[in-house]
Amino acid sequence: MSSLGVRVAAGDRERIQTFVESVFNPLHRAEQRRWARAYLWGLIHTPGKKTPRRMAEAGLLPAGAAHGLHQFINSSTWGWEPVRRALGRTIAAHRPAYAWTVADVLIPKQGEHSVGVHRRLDQATGRTVNCQRGVGLFLSTGSRCFPVDWSLVLDGAWDWDDLRRRRARIPDTETGRPVGAFVLGFAAGVTAAHPPLPTAPWVLNLTQRCDDASGVMAGLARRGLDFVCEVDSGQIVLVGRPSPRVITVGELMEEPHARQPHVLLRPTEHGISRAVRVNVYTGPVRLSQRGAAKDGVPRAYHILEQLSADGAQPSRYWVTSLMGRGVEEVLALAWSQALARRTVAVLREGFGVLDFEGRSFPGWHHHMTMVSAAYAYQQLYGAPGAVPAPATGLAAAGTDAAGYWADAGAKGLGA
Repeated sequence: MSSLGVRVAAGDRERIQTFVESVFNPLHRAEQRRWARAYLWGLIHTPGKKTPRRMAEAGLLPAGAAHGLHQFINSSTWGWEPVRRALGRTIAAHRPAYAWTVADVLIPKQGEHSVGVHRRLDQATGRTVNCQRGVGLFLSTGSRCFPVDWSLVLDGAWDWDDLRRRRARIPDTETGRPVGAFVLGFAAGVTAAHPPLPTAPWVLNLTQRCDDASGVMAGLARRGLDFVCEVDSGQIVLVGRPSPRVITVGELMEEPHARQPHVLLRPTEHGISRAVRVNVYTGPVRLSQRGAAKDGVPRAYHILEQLSADGAQPSRYWVTSLMGRGVEEVLALAWSQALARRTVAVLREGFGVLDFEGRSFPGWHHHMTMVSAAYAYQQLYGAPGAVPAPATGLAAAGTDAAGYWADAGAKGLGA
């Protein structure tokens, strides 16, 4: 039993202590680290809703612990940024980094006082809901995706109402901004972290809830980061030199002599391979956004088009800087985005991402940091009592992302 009375089996005590020392070492006070361990344990093992009161009532924590857990999340002044960086490095030390990706989560709320709460359209259901909207940074390791960082969208009155912002303790530096700015903020944080976070391609879906796909790709290009970005058919690119023409990716891929066809074999959950038709533009393209260059040198990109199996759905398009990779490898990377969305579903079901009851900006970030740590601990150490990773997609296929596709045609984007 720990000094806080957390009931921990002997076999688990060493593992959780090692994890806490690795991830929560930035917390300088021993008391904060003890409460972090207790909150972490409560998130993993408390069934149902995971609030401080329920964690204490579940019998895993001592009587009266609810107040201490509430204070640790809502009143304690610990910084979440260094803890999240330590979490990213801990994950990378256990699993090879495969891709960085981003996904968002809508957190339904009643009332209007919880920080960031606003009426928003839930694209999954088509309904307008009263909710918070979090944008998460995920580190994909191939067959798993780990939440590492979070931002809270502050739109509506949360961007300008000074009284509301003071009550929620929102820093002056936190303002309303488009989703693309959050993505580039994540990229800046990863590249500037010291000690460094792992280097990996950025995999993004810029077709939903992002009104500046060109700006996001240009921002990644300026940092010299590789990426695989899904875009709309109307995404503008530049083709040819020295006088490039402006064209959309949809129009470009309709030119019959510009396409190189590939047939990829994708395993289904039942072990039967399904043919997927993919076209690759035979030449390089450039981004239309000014400043989309590293050290003044414009970068070249490839366009991929995945055709609908039955022609009933529109084609999907990706812009990628990975000029030397195989088509199957690029599309396997693209799957990291879907895996992040599945991970969000698991966080909602079993790790308390919906259960923060406080109203403050720091409290929200503290809780989301603990949710991320609880998920990482369960996945890295197989802690009992938690919801397992989704057994769909890559996991169900019994392979990691790098081996998800088999190319039955030519190899290489530049072939």
